[in-house]
Amino acid sequence: MQTPTYAPTTLAAELRLSTNWLDYLILGIYFVAVLGIGFAARRSVKTSLDFFLSGRSLPAWVTGLAFIAANLGATEILGMAANSAQYGVYTTHWYWIGAIPAMVFLGLVMMPFYYGSKVRSVPEFLLLRFDRGAHLLSSILFAFAAILIAGVNLYALAIVVEALLGWPEWVSIVVAGFFVLAYITLGGLSSAIYNEVLQFFVILAALIPLSILGLKRVGGWDGLSDTLTASKGDNFMTAWGGTGIGSDNPLGANWLTIVLGLGFVLSFGYWTTNFAEVQRALSAKNLSAGQRTPLIAAYPKIFIVFLVMIPGLVAAALVPRFGTPESGYQYNDAIPYLMRELLPNGVLGIAVTGLLAAFMAGMAANVSSFNTVFTNDIWSKYVVRGREDTYYVRFGRLVTAVGVLASIGTAFLASSFSNIMSYLQTLFSFFNVPMFVVFIIGMFWRRASMKSGFWGLLAGTTAAMVNYFVIYKQDVIDIPTDQGANFVSAIAGFVAGAVVMFAVSLFTAPKPADDLQGLVYGTRSPGMEEPPAEGDDAWYRRPALLGWGAVVLAAACYIPFSF
Repeated sequence: MQTPTYAPTTLAAELRLSTNWLDYLILGIYFVAVLGIGFAARRSVKTSLDFFLSGRSLPAWVTGLAFIAANLGATEILGMAANSAQYGVYTTHWYWIGAIPAMVFLGLVMMPFYYGSKVRSVPEFLLLRFDRGAHLLSSILFAFAAILIAGVNLYALAIVVEALLGWPEWVSIVVAGFFVLAYITLGGLSSAIYNEVLQFFVILAALIPLSILGLKRVGGWDGLSDTLTASKGDNFMTAWGGTGIGSDNPLGANWLTIVLGLGFVLSFGYWTTNFAEVQRALSAKNLSAGQRTPLIAAYPKIFIVFLVMIPGLVAAALVPRFGTPESGYQYNDAIPYLMRELLPNGVLGIAVTGLLAAFMAGMAANVSSFNTVFTNDIWSKYVVRGREDTYYVRFGRLVTAVGVLASIGTAFLASSFSNIMSYLQTLFSFFNVPMFVVFIIGMFWRRASMKSGFWGLLAGTTAAMVNYFVIYKQDVIDIPTDQGANFVSAIAGFVAGAVVMFAVSLFTAPKPADDLQGLVYGTRSPGMEEPPAEGDDAWYRRPALLGWGAVVLAAACYIPFSF
């Protein structure tokens, strides 16, 4: 899951990199490759299904890598390194507790509903399961959030490039926005996905040498651990130390809020209902490939935490009181600082390209999901209905341009108002968690009525906002940090949405049983492919899928308790 805090607002002025022609050559080759993939993908776009979901034709390994690359955006790279510099090994919770279980759940349990129902988006599933009210509200909320998050990626890119390379912010914003617009408009989702596969390897090529050279500088893991334990205390290099209920720790959260707030409601809300991620799985060539998409992505997710955590830890070890005014650096400076200190030219160009790739992947994921939801779930269903398929392809390209321009506007807005960053950090608890509770109750409780979806979504979003802006911001209840407040907001949104859904369902009519086929657990969609004997297609009867999930979960459960 993306970190909900510490997206950068400024970087230290002295972080300017000594780049030369070799670094810029590598950067130029990357941009040429990005546009080349867009032109190549254009040939395969003939229908709206091709443009918005790659014709449901991609192999699992491609969609799996795109699934994880779409998450490697601004807050993932810089934000997780910043978290590590401030909180230490607590950062592992956003991966092994706050991502892996939800990704496995998406693949094993939820993808049969998504893929089997043949929906083109997550909000469209709510239309089938509930009613138009739930569908329209979820579509508007998601489209709004997608543009805001895309703008954050652009703004973060701009301030990083300005600090490292000296480009003005507006140049960075416009250049990156142009390239994302070009390759998505040309090739649709296929272009975005294949570029995300390329970006995944570029990001790894940037982070791996940075982590290895950083560890070498501080004397390996043992040297790093000894240095930080001496300066930060015994719990800094542990995942669970100091998280007992009533104990104080820098994270401002105990094991209960970590497991329930982050590990359940925030994590499951993000990974199972965020269409920017689910869209990659829906583009797979069949249900099996769709289910394997998040499972394949879960493997690198287990280990990527080290590549973003180690730079933050190394920065904290090399610079006394890193992140405080006395040090001259913010926590967000961890990766740029190490790039300047450790990387030679050539490798430096790869690292800068990797950062640009990370920001562009995050932006492209949100823009491609925005154009799909706006075109299919808002425009074609409520504004202009029943037009020919080519019209919606043309409109999708137009909306892509609108989405990129809106993201550029959001990026400039973020540069003008510093508090916009804190607001954006709470988006997942506001929007994804209420949507998750509506999904999970709708999928497993047949009695959930058509009207309960809308009211549950509205109540959950409202409760999360009230907790954050009233109870937390007005100090009604003392919550130590924004992180802790986000966890509590997520729990409040989940509980409020669930309670309202149950209450509304008791007084309103359920959906007819025939309309629930393939939408509620235990029923079969008429469109599901190759139906075997009754009950034989359940995830727990499929050894290959179960094996994938078991291995991923076992690794995710073992590793954090070894710290």
